[in-house]
Amino acid sequence: MTTPITIVGALGADPEIRFAKSGKAVASFQVAVNKRKRDQSGGWIDDGADWFSVQAWGTLAENVAESLTKGIRVIVTGRLESREWQDREGNRRTSWEITAQAVGVDLSFATATVNRNQRADEQRRPTRQDARQEPPADPWANAQSEAPF
Repeated sequence: MTTPITIVGALGADPEIRFAKSGKAVASFQVAVNKRKRDQSGGWIDDGADWFSVQAWGTLAENVAESLTKGIRVIVTGRLESREWQDREGNRRTSWEITAQAVGVDLSFATATVNRNQRADEQRRPTRQDARQEPPADPWANAQSEAPF
């Protein structure tokens, strides 16, 4: 079963990256989401944290591992998925994990510099600077003889 989810919290440790047999990158990290409640005077107080296990795949995994470190506040959107397994005593267990579709820095308390990665399948698009440049010289414009074909 999968459920869409968005969380905002802090990384509990640096993301760990590894590579599947296929060569695809996978980054794993933990996000702590603070719980808050109202006190008797009506103000907000912290009431612990819920911890979420997150996995990112492919280019997203590589960017997460390169860009994020422990303590950075992030926004994660993805799919909440359950996984069943057996512990050492043979008891059936369930864990919940988020498979990230997007991960971003929470800019409420920080600034960030964005560096766009050029996709391998993306052709170079002309820029305004390209349009301002002179067209390449015509190699045949000054030819003294006939074309060689």
